[in-house]
Amino acid sequence: MTLDERAESIQERIHAQTTVEESGMIHTPEEREKLQAQGRGYLSNRHWQEARAIFTRLLEQDEEDADALIGLALTLDQSGQYDQMYRLAQLASQLNPASAEALACKARALQKLERLSEATIANDQALLLDTNLALAWFNRSGQQLLQQRFPEALRYAERAIELDPSDPRSWTNKALAFANMNRPFEALEAVNRALQEDQNHLLGLQVKGEILRKYGRLQEIIETMNHALELDPRSVPSLNLMAYALRTQGEFTRLYDITALLVELAPDDLFAWDCHMCALRGLARFEEASAAIDHVLDLEPANIRYMMIRADNLLRLERYREAVLAADRALQFDQEYAPARRVHEKAARLMYQKKRKKEK
Repeated sequence: MTLDERAESIQERIHAQTTVEESGMIHTPEEREKLQAQGRGYLSNRHWQEARAIFTRLLEQDEEDADALIGLALTLDQSGQYDQMYRLAQLASQLNPASAEALACKARALQKLERLSEATIANDQALLLDTNLALAWFNRSGQQLLQQRFPEALRYAERAIELDPSDPRSWTNKALAFANMNRPFEALEAVNRALQEDQNHLLGLQVKGEILRKYGRLQEIIETMNHALELDPRSVPSLNLMAYALRTQGEFTRLYDITALLVELAPDDLFAWDCHMCALRGLARFEEASAAIDHVLDLEPANIRYMMIRADNLLRLERYREAVLAADRALQFDQEYAPARRVHEKAARLMYQKKRKKEK
């Protein structure tokens, strides 16, 4: 595809995303520079919609404006539109091969698209052009996190912070590095700083939730995830953290609301179904729990704990013979497994009691 064809394709997507009315032609270079500055100001203040509108307007009148392409790419980063971010950054870097920011945007998109080797090359090229580009150092810290090189990730995150202390993402990367180096107190400090910079930084909220889990601060997890789920009610990491805290505190009514959505979004996730099963049993909805237990055992058929829970659930439904058989299956894996043995003995006793009553 030629450069012109790429520009035409991108132009079509830009028009499809336009959410503001036309503001008239841009007549002079001064007007364009003023709009560029205004758009950059919106980016700095995280006013993504306003920034997108400005850069879209600029591109509508000059589809080869590399700076506007970069600005629009940066707004797409925030909305997770990484395929389109990559296309815009790629075009910007072709229009201006000396743009370190275009290469760093390209690297960011490639990293999120799990094309790590290409991302590393693009980001290294960006740093060769500009060693003081905060985005490139942030990218490098993220690459090191993905490769589990945590001291290096920490060092590069700190460099990104030195260059741009207002970017919450670099503080969050610093928190992740600390957390993986078993330094939770410093990790919590770093992620709290990220949230000072942007209280709606979703990844920061989720990282904070994970750190709080290590401390066992359940109520704070719930408060933090309340905010995270306001931002994205269908975020699986946020739902998982909320489910963990609610389950641990025994808040089964709300837990059910969370896990009902969680199993819909992550139908093959064992933790989601485990929590859903727990919520149903906690609410004494044992018939519905049976289906959840069956699903859990489909995911992990040799788990003795789930076998025992199936037996206990059948016991509570007064299906004593089935409970005995289920407990027997668990005991075949471990004859000394006390929970299964207790269920087996109780179910067998009640089964015979029921049989004697019928005989009378």
